[in-house]
Amino acid sequence: MERRKFIRDSALAMALLSIYKSDVFANQKSFAHLFKPLRNNVGIFTAQGGTIGWLNSSSGFAVIDSQFPTSAPHVIEELKKLGEKPFKYLINTHHHGDHTAGNIAFKGLAEKVVAHQNSLVNQKRAAEKANNLDQVLLPDTTFGIGWKAPVGDEKISAYYYGSGHTNGDAVYHFENANIVHVGDLVSNRKYPYIDRENGAHIGNWIVALDKIHNQFDNDTMFIFGHSREPEKVTGNKADVKAFRNYLQHLLTFVSGAIKAGKSKEDILKATAIPNGEEWQGDGIQRSLSAAYDELKGV
Repeated sequence: MERRKFIRDSALAMALLSIYKSDVFANQKSFAHLFKPLRNNVGIFTAQGGTIGWLNSSSGFAVIDSQFPTSAPHVIEELKKLGEKPFKYLINTHHHGDHTAGNIAFKGLAEKVVAHQNSLVNQKRAAEKANNLDQVLLPDTTFGIGWKAPVGDEKISAYYYGSGHTNGDAVYHFENANIVHVGDLVSNRKYPYIDRENGAHIGNWIVALDKIHNQFDNDTMFIFGHSREPEKVTGNKADVKAFRNYLQHLLTFVSGAIKAGKSKEDILKATAIPNGEEWQGDGIQRSLSAAYDELKGV
């Protein structure tokens, strides 16, 4: 049921591409309170959907993720207040609609749209399935293992660690600011969606988070795709490690239940993950179901 709900919600997100007039934010006069600088001209925007990261460099703007067509124009508006500069890059962490449906707002504005090659495949397939390929803005620049680009006095480096939340998640490091946007590879204290239909793998996700934790230093600030508490969409290595541990506790719990002879239906009745009780909200069944299917090889 949870998986069907996600698919339905994803389809709805894609449908929003053609419904600009139904802007849910129409009654708000300013979005400045959702537009937050972090450090070294890098910041976030948190209106709706996955967290947007942005860079205001001397030579132009870079934006990571785009939320929805109802919210993306507002981050564009806030950035334009910072100066008349080109939008050098629109970058996607992965293909899900709450991170890419707003790409269309950057059509004719962003010089390049960047994503991992699997993310492009997934986004295009989703658009074809929804029969709205002509209404989306797909990446025109893709990479495999990594990608680098200077933007003014900042340098953006992308890293791909294999399947995790999907098979197309990449992280992006603003090197001088030492800020890393990990997208949905970290869901901070909120039950994650594990998209097995698009290549998710919990075991490798844990390995990827170990690599991220080891690669970056104690001064690194992380931007998360989602957080149970909206003000905590940024964090540190401890938060990355905590989510890694949640995934491990998830696998341990479900594996133990399978060995004890419990059915999938019984496992889905759990209301918390032992040793992972910090993770709350809606959607525990998504984690349990994905872990069960992965361990059973379904």
